Amino acid sequence: MPKPALRMRCLVDNSVRAGSEYWGEHGLAVLIETPRGRVLLDTGRSGTVLLHNLELARLDPASLAALVLSHAHYDHTGGLAVLLARSGRIPLYAHPDLFRDRFARRGREVRSIGLSLGRAELEHLAELRLSAEPQEVLPGVFTTGEIRGRSEPEGRAPNHLVLQGRRWAPDPYRDDLSLVLHAPQGLLVLCGCCHAGLLNTLQQVRRTFPGPIQAVLGGTHLVSANADQIEHVVETLRDYGPPRLYPNHCSGQSAYVALAGAFGERVAPFAAGDELTF
Repeated sequence: MPKPALRMRCLVDNSVRAGSEYWGEHGLAVLIETPRGRVLLDTGRSGTVLLHNLELARLDPASLAALVLSHAHYDHTGGLAVLLARSGRIPLYAHPDLFRDRFARRGREVRSIGLSLGRAELEHLAELRLSAEPQEVLPGVFTTGEIRGRSEPEGRAPNHLVLQGRRWAPDPYRDDLSLVLHAPQGLLVLCGCCHAGLLNTLQQVRRTFPGPIQAVLGGTHLVSANADQIEHVVETLRDYGPPRLYPNHCSGQSAYVALAGAFGERVAPFAAGDELTF
């Protein structure tokens, strides 16, 4: 008998389909539905958009089995407090570096862009399960853990900073992680922002999890990649099959056009309201 399908629905993204009642914003939230339960990756930039789109999808936050945070940036954690107020005290999976203060510089101004909730407050709202190692969220659903051995370019923004003592330093993005799902035809890699680098993330998945990578979805942070770097990504992806690609959020138009030009119908958008079955 065929295995039960996995479904993913994009609940928050920068873009929406023409005529859709879903709202968009610069952020990401993706619902994963498995035979063993529902998992939400990230919470978008605001509770307002997340709750509106959850209501359109007729999804009760209390039905979630777990929440995963890909990293601490506000456009992935902005709806966190509102969601947890409605979901109950569910398990929350993330990297231990989640609570490190993060900043962005614009001209002379430096502003906080990290998690708005402190550790004590979040421990009250959720069951924290923080680890730099891969974790099983539900049967067949795993975090990548910290992306190590970053031999390929990272998904960096030059204005992202952390404090080291009294000095500003580039954000190491140690908290950046993705999800790996075991689907009937192979592995699905669901990325939040891929600040650790798309190719570095895929290398870690290949090292850690058996089976071919069937699809890559979510934010790939190729928006900051130049033409040579995008061409390198395209050529390297050929070695992975290539997988089906559903880039959104921080992937960038230039990267999307290059990927679609190289791989044709294997590349498709994943906008707010879109649903995929594997």
